[in-house]
Amino acid sequence: MKKRIEVIASEESFNNLSTFTDLKEMNETVRTYKDMLCTSIKRADVRARLITLLELLKRHSCKQLGVSYMNKNTIAAKLEVSYKTVQRLMKKLEDLKVIKQVPMKRSKDMLQTSNAIVIEPIEEMSDKTPIEKSKKCPAIKTTTPSLKQNINNKRNRTCALTPKVANSFSKANFVPHWVPEQFADLVSCFYNESSTISEMWKVVKQCNRVINHMTEERAFTPQQELTVGLKAVKELVMKVKQEAKIDNLFGYFNGIVNNVMDKLYFDANFMNRYI
Repeated sequence: MKKRIEVIASEESFNNLSTFTDLKEMNETVRTYKDMLCTSIKRADVRARLITLLELLKRHSCKQLGVSYMNKNTIAAKLEVSYKTVQRLMKKLEDLKVIKQVPMKRSKDMLQTSNAIVIEPIEEMSDKTPIEKSKKCPAIKTTTPSLKQNINNKRNRTCALTPKVANSFSKANFVPHWVPEQFADLVSCFYNESSTISEMWKVVKQCNRVINHMTEERAFTPQQELTVGLKAVKELVMKVKQEAKIDNLFGYFNGIVNNVMDKLYFDANFMNRYI
């Protein structure tokens, strides 16, 4: 029997469903889920589609953090898969407790509309209780041969774990420390590769030209530089949404950064703001 839909699709409802306090928390949660999918899903094609779907939901969950209300037909078109495939992928993410779907109805006619898709916060494993120690625990004498055997076993376990550790390092996707956190958080909403994020910040740094070679003074202060970078990323996203032809992402972004800097360099209010 079909359950009655109680939630009306409105901005207030979406705000109430929001599960995160800030963008950084949502990004960290999604990164954790992606790492979990990499290790738990064996089929490479399914794993890739689940991660792509999760990344798409994250990018469309920035207004109400963690809540997306795209319909499945739109998702299918963006992922270039069938409607049925989207249903199966959604079901898999729900089974893994990564997302939940909340049925919604329109306020005009009270008929069902697209489900709200909520990215679930990571549950802390706080329910586990430590195993009680036995009251009587007889002491076991350690002889020299048994001690050597224990040492050898520890060495063997360490050697066996080394390839796994190396493999986990090879999958690491950390943003370099010299990229401002605010810039990295914004760009990661649209591009999840750390190399892309760091390369885009390099573009901003390179465009900030030296105006005094004696003192190495640049046209913009670090704070102004960050503001320029954030404005340029927002402009890039708008261009992508308008389906602008972009053959080289970094070259295109370089042009946007230069245009933003040219405008702001002659804006007295902006230049005096962060002196």
